[in-house]
Amino acid sequence: MSETDKRVVRVGTRGSLLATTQAETVRQGLIAAGLDAELVIVKTAGDLSAAPVQQIGVGVFTAALREALTDGKVDVAVHSYKDLPTAPDERFVIAAIPPREDPRDALVARDGLVLGELPAGATVGTSAPRRIAQLRALGQGLDIRPLRGNLDTRIGKVASGELDAVVVARAGLARIGRLDVVTESLDPVQLLPAPAQGALAVECRIGDTDLADAIRTLDDANSRAAVHAERGLLAELEAGCTAPIGAVAEVVESIDEDGRVFDELSVRACVAAIDGSDTIRASIVGPTDNAEELGRDLARELLDLGARDLVAVTEPAATGGATHV
Repeated sequence: MSETDKRVVRVGTRGSLLATTQAETVRQGLIAAGLDAELVIVKTAGDLSAAPVQQIGVGVFTAALREALTDGKVDVAVHSYKDLPTAPDERFVIAAIPPREDPRDALVARDGLVLGELPAGATVGTSAPRRIAQLRALGQGLDIRPLRGNLDTRIGKVASGELDAVVVARAGLARIGRLDVVTESLDPVQLLPAPAQGALAVECRIGDTDLADAIRTLDDANSRAAVHAERGLLAELEAGCTAPIGAVAEVVESIDEDGRVFDELSVRACVAAIDGSDTIRASIVGPTDNAEELGRDLARELLDLGARDLVAVTEPAATGGATHV
């Protein structure tokens, strides 16, 4: 019996309903793998602040979990993968990316409206620059408002009449059993999701090899390939482009000249100006075993198409409650 088999594995998570629900799926997976596991709640600065993420820091939701890992307070950290910095941290290993939830954004709107039915001036809540830019690019004249808080708080602003609609990650609503409030799952043609949206990263200390081996039983190869492509694209773009970025990858079946079916990775991405004045889109298809480089290749294509020029586009002046990021 290994040391991992003897101990109770402490699974670190934020304390929100969504975070604990996500972490519980990991805990149950570890139990199914023969381990004893318990959840440990770790408070983060993001849980204590109502400020936009752009003000408190993109990595605020992951830093506290990683600190708890480093200090030995937890053995496993469960992250929403899209919150992790793109640069690898040599102290840790992402031992598993479990099967990914639907990565699309979701609209929750009054009166069952879909996005195309929202009238000019309709108030739509979101603080994500990516969503703001792509919503503005649709040219519907929507009034974008800042939005923070847990999912119940966000969708509650529609139920109370404070907002006409909110845009949130569909995966979060799926995990807490609230897909009933979704009025439209947004096609990536309208709104490309954030890189790695809907995916979890299950992380442990680099030297904890027995535990890492156990965690790897939760890994999903297709989800890993898709996320690595999207994150590779994000890493390449961050070197020279800070405009809002959307990307989604999926494993698709292709047929060769001899009629044989094989899997490939299809990646779509966009870079948008925050004021909605311009959006650059591109796509690529390639082998699943070269996912990260495929994403980087697509990023370089976006840069060649002028993505760097969108960096200079600034947030428009405040009119009608426009969001500042």
